[in-house]
Amino acid sequence: MPLNRLLTLAVGACAAVALSVPIAAVPASATASHHRSGGSLVLVGGALADDNREIYDEIVRLAGGPGRARIGILTAGAPVPAEDPDAGTPDCNNSVCNGDYYADLFRSYRAADARWIPIDLDHPGAADDPAVVRQIESMTGFFLGGGDQYRYVTTMTRGSAQRDSAALAAIRRKLRGGAVVAGTSAGAQIMAGRDMITGGSTEPGLRDGAEPGYFEDPAVLGYLPRGGFGFFTAGLVDTHFSRRGREARSIRLASDTRHTRVFGLDENTALEVTGVGGRRPSLRVLGQRGVSVLDLRRARVTGRDGGWGIEGVRWSRLTAGDAYLAPRWTVVPAAGKPRLRPEAGPCVATPSEDVFYDYAMVTLVETGLAARTGCVAVGGTSYEKDPRWAARLTRGAGFAAFRGASATTFTDVVVGIRPA
Repeated sequence: MPLNRLLTLAVGACAAVALSVPIAAVPASATASHHRSGGSLVLVGGALADDNREIYDEIVRLAGGPGRARIGILTAGAPVPAEDPDAGTPDCNNSVCNGDYYADLFRSYRAADARWIPIDLDHPGAADDPAVVRQIESMTGFFLGGGDQYRYVTTMTRGSAQRDSAALAAIRRKLRGGAVVAGTSAGAQIMAGRDMITGGSTEPGLRDGAEPGYFEDPAVLGYLPRGGFGFFTAGLVDTHFSRRGREARSIRLASDTRHTRVFGLDENTALEVTGVGGRRPSLRVLGQRGVSVLDLRRARVTGRDGGWGIEGVRWSRLTAGDAYLAPRWTVVPAAGKPRLRPEAGPCVATPSEDVFYDYAMVTLVETGLAARTGCVAVGGTSYEKDPRWAARLTRGAGFAAFRGASATTFTDVVVGIRPA
């Protein structure tokens, strides 16, 4: 199926699920060492640095440890060599050279073996090749590279029902048996369940709403109702999150598809899920930035006739070491993180004129709500003027902020979005 072909798919809906973010002490069940069943996921928001030892070492550890881990590299989301103008050069960005690159990188992090699994658009039948399946069965972990998540759908599932290929079925079995599946950018997005996002810009998406399918037009906020591979089903997933200001687009998608929880993954940052398939899976954050949790349980859509808007979205952001208890919808700050006490004084946070880009909303919380008692509310407007949007952030009843080594953890910021 060509990548630029529009999919027409039936839209599924489900009942809303509640979310709250109380602060809690870390229970024993929140640590990975207490999980005895199921595999693990490591979902990275993109732009994973080669020297991010914390994340690479953790993937190797979950795959069996240094000298034992065997990592299968999947790069089906990348362009094939014929589509890459830099193919054959050190600047290449295609499925083959990316596979070799990641294999070398994992070996440098002491994986016993790491090798490319040859599934891409140049090899449409490879995902049902018994030799490829045997290669997958020999691995203890998998890493999915970036690109376009719909290419993973095209190469690793079959038909409009998105049935598992033999290769995907084998990876699913390995995950259930204890393997780790990690991925960055599109490789993390494809792990999502129903209503996986396929693309779309924020401002047009807010105006026009979400549409089921895959679209050549990058302005269309598209999604696949059947989702991705369904490894991670605790909520919607979005990547490159605060760097590209995707808070608002994921809120619109969640509202339109009746989801109540979004996990937004920042760049060079991972959400680790251990005990997948077990009774007590646990989630924690690794890396440089943060993972946002957006809660739409008490959100209400406003002003449809005068332009779409929404109020009452609750936003929390976890940073390195923090845990999240998904069944309880509970944020658990890492031990030792000091709580930030806003200084007395007037609000000095400058309204953003590009609020949906480059950590602007995070910065407003850090320099306003978490910094000064006088900052009851902060906000800004979109850079795009047609349409133009405004975001308002206020402290919720459970607002708290904690200082991390490189980023700020916070809970219960109330978000409202409306036409400006």
